[in-house]
Amino acid sequence: MVVADIVSRSAATRERLPMSEAAYGDGPSETLDIFVPPGTTGPLPVHMFIHGGYWRMFSKRDYSLVAETVAEAGAIAVIVDYALMPGVRMASIVDQVGRAKQWVFDNIGAFGGDPSRLTVSGHSAGAQLAALLFRAGAAPSGIQAALLLGGLYDLAPLQKSFLQAEIGLTDEEVRRFTPLLQAYDAGTSVSVLVGSRETPPFHDQAGAFTKLLGRQGLDVSYRLIAGRHHMDSVRDLGDSSSLAGIELTKIVACTS
Repeated sequence: MVVADIVSRSAATRERLPMSEAAYGDGPSETLDIFVPPGTTGPLPVHMFIHGGYWRMFSKRDYSLVAETVAEAGAIAVIVDYALMPGVRMASIVDQVGRAKQWVFDNIGAFGGDPSRLTVSGHSAGAQLAALLFRAGAAPSGIQAALLLGGLYDLAPLQKSFLQAEIGLTDEEVRRFTPLLQAYDAGTSVSVLVGSRETPPFHDQAGAFTKLLGRQGLDVSYRLIAGRHHMDSVRDLGDSSSLAGIELTKIVACTS
């Protein structure tokens, strides 16, 4: 089973790589794991990863394996945790991820990281959350580059899916947090990836989001990962020799 393999590999990563846990807030889920490449001296590039699970499952510990590729590329990996729906609403999750980013800006220097060289990636719902981190605002987002894998960029269809009974997306949440309805920081380079074996909505939304970012002036690329579906594609992020791992390495290295 792919998920069991991801969890097992993540446990091995936590045994192999130096790791520290820090709190970015007061809530029990408002923590992040920091993996520093062994034998390195700062300041190092920093990469945040945000897990998926349709906002209702998984945790940072399940995806520690992503730190393998990030550390191999010579960067600090920050794996973010957040509260899950339906226990909280999406506004709370978006706020948490934003505060995690701010924590990195304010504190990662103490771990040898350079906050001016911050990149981010996310998978599935994590890709949606990652995209919201580089929305256009009064000041630059501070995100130099992003990798978005198997992302959810249009939330409206989920209101008619099996998920609605579990998370109860409101019209207001769809309006506020659908990536296809946002404006983005033109200073962020973006790589949009989707597995070739994903269902059609994932392909359609990835294509539409890529076009939106291009129209807004971002440097954006689209890549199809041959032979991969929703879960083995994210497992590949922990393997630097895989296509997804190679793309992640490129994102991390773009700030070097």
